[in-house]
Amino acid sequence: MKYLRIVFSVFFLVQMELVLACASCGCSLNADWGTQGLSTQPGWSLDLRYDYLNQNQLWSGTGKISPAVGVSAINTQTNSNAEVEKYTKSQTVTATIDYNNGESWGLSLLVPYLSRDHMTFGTDSPDGFTPGSNAYSSQTSGVGDIRLIGRYYGFSEQKNFGIQAGLKMPTGRTNQLANDGSTVVDPGLQLGTGTTDIILGVYYHNNWNDHWGYFGQALYQRALNYSNLAGGSYRPGDGLNANVGVRYENYEWVKPTLQINTRFVKTDSGDVADTYATGGTLVYLTPGAIFPVSDRTTIYSNIQIPIYQNVNGIQITPSFIFSVGARVSF
Repeated sequence: MKYLRIVFSVFFLVQMELVLACASCGCSLNADWGTQGLSTQPGWSLDLRYDYLNQNQLWSGTGKISPAVGVSAINTQTNSNAEVEKYTKSQTVTATIDYNNGESWGLSLLVPYLSRDHMTFGTDSPDGFTPGSNAYSSQTSGVGDIRLIGRYYGFSEQKNFGIQAGLKMPTGRTNQLANDGSTVVDPGLQLGTGTTDIILGVYYHNNWNDHWGYFGQALYQRALNYSNLAGGSYRPGDGLNANVGVRYENYEWVKPTLQINTRFVKTDSGDVADTYATGGTLVYLTPGAIFPVSDRTTIYSNIQIPIYQNVNGIQITPSFIFSVGARVSF
């Protein structure tokens, strides 16, 4: 049972919000993977995780499109040519400090550090490979939006059902300029959203037998205000994550896991928001493994593979998302 607690703790940690990858402008990777959730082991823990996300596939609706199709598309909100982006590469290191009283409640603080490169051909590109109007490139790094999330699981003796509530705070920079020193980077590419968001969730886990366990979880996030970016208002779209997963417990040295991660995101809103190419529905199949190094230390890795993507407008999506991390309990 000691591994069961560790496995569920890490399993829940790595599946919360990595599935957000529906656009590079207005809907980039959300580094918040929520509370460390399903463990009831008392005490403190520290988790360090690295995520790699390369959005480089032009996508519209449910299918991949060519640059030639992208440059001929019309932004229905502006009635002009749609923006054609080349890539957004995001690398994130997230430190999570967690406390659990072992009886009924716990609290997690998540601090992400992001490094992001982006290039867009803008609008009016002649072929989808040559910069057009509003083309730019940008690089940035720094602390993103910090999250504080609590959980309560004292509803039953099994302690396998819990609720979560927390806040995302506007700690990430929102004033980044492109490499030309004058173009304001799109709101969805900034280190932070400038908004305070409420986070609400629920989860359940159990065992089928001595070898197999499973879980289900849903998490909702909504910005409580509009931020002021580039002289206009901005509010990221509401998001809902629904996740299910299983893990196999029969091996001592490795715990294989398999998840299905689903994300529903509404369109961004506000004066400077991209209301054409944000929001959508994404489903990822996520195989992974957890390696118990000791009673207090685990190493884990996951790779998320998109199996269904339905995005608004024209967006860039990844072919996979990779994560690796380690957790130490004290």
